[in-house]
Amino acid sequence: MNARGVDRRQRAEQQRCDHVRRTGLAVIRSPEAALASALVSRSRYNTNMRSIAAPFVVARPHGVRVRTRLRLSSRDEVVVREVGELLGRLAGRDLALRCRLGQAGNSELRADRKRTLTPVSSSRWAGAMTRTSNDQWDRAYRNLLDTRVGLRRAVKRLRARLAVEVGERQGRLHGYANRNEWFQKQRRLQRLQASLTEVEERIAARRVSVCRGGRRLAKLRHQLDRDSTVRHCHSLRPGPGVSQDREAAWRTRWEAERLFMTADGEADKAWGNETIRVHPDEQWLEIRLPTPLAHLSNTPGRAATYRLSCSVRFTHRADQWAAQAASGAVRYDLHVGPKRGRWYLDASWQLPRVEPPSLEGLRAHRTFSVDLNADHLAGWVLDASGNPVDAPHTIPLDLHGQSATTRDGHLRAAVAEVIRVARVNGSRSIMIEDLNFTDARQVGRETLGRGRRGKAFRRTIAGIPTRKFRDLLVGMAANADVWVVAVDPGWTSKWGRRYWQAPLGEETKASSTVTRHHAAAVVIGRRGLGFGARRRPGVTRLHRRMGNGELPARPGHRAWGREGPGPPGGQRAASWTHQTRRAEGDGSGSRWPRTVRGHPSAANQWM
Repeated sequence: MNARGVDRRQRAEQQRCDHVRRTGLAVIRSPEAALASALVSRSRYNTNMRSIAAPFVVARPHGVRVRTRLRLSSRDEVVVREVGELLGRLAGRDLALRCRLGQAGNSELRADRKRTLTPVSSSRWAGAMTRTSNDQWDRAYRNLLDTRVGLRRAVKRLRARLAVEVGERQGRLHGYANRNEWFQKQRRLQRLQASLTEVEERIAARRVSVCRGGRRLAKLRHQLDRDSTVRHCHSLRPGPGVSQDREAAWRTRWEAERLFMTADGEADKAWGNETIRVHPDEQWLEIRLPTPLAHLSNTPGRAATYRLSCSVRFTHRADQWAAQAASGAVRYDLHVGPKRGRWYLDASWQLPRVEPPSLEGLRAHRTFSVDLNADHLAGWVLDASGNPVDAPHTIPLDLHGQSATTRDGHLRAAVAEVIRVARVNGSRSIMIEDLNFTDARQVGRETLGRGRRGKAFRRTIAGIPTRKFRDLLVGMAANADVWVVAVDPGWTSKWGRRYWQAPLGEETKASSTVTRHHAAAVVIGRRGLGFGARRRPGVTRLHRRMGNGELPARPGHRAWGREGPGPPGGQRAASWTHQTRRAEGDGSGSRWPRTVRGHPSAANQWM
């Protein structure tokens, strides 16, 4: 039936419906009319459907950073702090100037800014400060663009829901539950529109704002004053010096964050850096002093430098660092931990680029697929045919209520366990979801539920360490010679629960339980291997092989037959034309993912 015939049938169907509303008689729909209506509704639905993106091999890090502690004497600490505070003030002035210049100051006027800073520091310190200021401006401008995208999406979503009557439903959109909620959302829409207008004006004027030391820490200072005022108004009597101690602690953190001691590496200089120089064999460190602090030098007869009295050595990647310092550029960063007052030295350098293997080559081997959740990682090893092998794996991830350092340690331990399982089972790749919850952050208030339940769910999503997990996994997997493959996260949990949880649960031991997270990990792995989420038709269940005969021969990757009624909720994205495609590469053959999820379970080979 052509498009003209569909339109004619649709008009006739609408006329019948109007007649029924006027007369109260029932409508008997002809088969042709039902088909025309189905075709129209199907075409209308497909216009809003997104396809499944192809998996890709994640690029390995192009640089490395190691850290060591400096045990400074009292004299060393005084000199290092004076250098950091002086350079911090100069860096702040240069950053303010860079923000005033806007887009025009990115490259054209950097030489002028550097010449201004050189007499009060040195040419190399000036180069590092101007480069850092440019990087901060670029990052702030990109943040403005991202903020505009998020505000536009939130405004669009709010407008759509506000247009629906209270308590009503219009297609997929639900109106708000009551007039009070509608009124509060209207106020929120006005605030978001005002913020969007301000952001667009700043983008048009290329005007950004950057706070050295961090905007969150700067706002905390005002919170201290507000807390003191509240205590005074309510006649509370805290212990002596409590408010002063809190302000002093904030001041220590603030000053530590605003120090500037970053020295860019130089490949043609001795030991890879002329500003902060470290000798790998003799284990000494020298700092080039700015011109106003030249009188603090303890190396007479040479350029104004200061050599620390403590020895300096790296334990992690020490051989690589020494080789890089002898033959290339090394960047050094000095900073202090305000909580304990400890000083640290970071060394960073670039790694040679490694061409990633083809996705087809990785698919010829076993893979370990991982589903990341807020409190655990759920994984399963899959063979090259997409079948789960042995038992599922559950790696606990206790992050709730922990300090930042404890959370990092627990996450690092979980990633190390993921890599260990992959290597023990002979997997050359680890499959993860390309996930970052951007939608949840931008329009989560309108799409992830309401009330206490919605808040709890959004809080759970916010607690999933997607970016840190991705960065740690990619870096640590590179050290273990394991590659990471990112796949589209669409409908993995739904399809896993529908097609894999029950069959895999039948095959596991009674002491084990296959959760929907393990089933989602199976779907993630199959998608990365190029297979569909659903199982082949005709695959026998447990204890049925005697009656049903042998397993049917496995078709090729492009087999159309799949078991089950189709994707969850009627989503037609499960049809092969919308399944994950083979990765074709973009020259480099890789790009960065946005991240993942996970939970406990059980065992077996399947299919």
